[in-house]
Amino acid sequence: MEMYLTRIAKRKTYTIGKLSIVEDGKFVSFCDTLEPTWRDYKKGEKKIKGHSAIPEGRYAIAVSYSPRMKKWLPVLLGVPNFKGIRIHAGNTAKDTEGCILLGENRKVGMVLCSTYWVNRLKEKIVAAKDRGESVWITVR
Repeated sequence: MEMYLTRIAKRKTYTIGKLSIVEDGKFVSFCDTLEPTWRDYKKGEKKIKGHSAIPEGRYAIAVSYSPRMKKWLPVLLGVPNFKGIRIHAGNTAKDTEGCILLGENRKVGMVLCSTYWVNRLKEKIVAAKDRGESVWITVR
């Protein structure tokens, strides 16, 4: 299973993106995303702990238990200089410390209906894993 997160609005305190999933060889728009502030790591910008989006790249995804959230959630593996980057529910940049929040960007700087979208994505990831597929996300 392949997913693509395309960052479309890089603001001072948050980043809005679009998550797409490849189904039957076609890109299908899935939902909106919210992350902390985007940093241009390629130009030497530095990570600010708890306030920086992850670098662009392609990352494997697993589903594991989050002791902090007390539930099973997708986790991105091998993110340089970041640990514990998950896809989870939340509404504003204050709800993420580098993680990717899912939802509907119907209010400036926010995503809504987050729990619904996280549950839908988790179902798709688990189904792909049950079919023996690896799951990847490309962040760009």
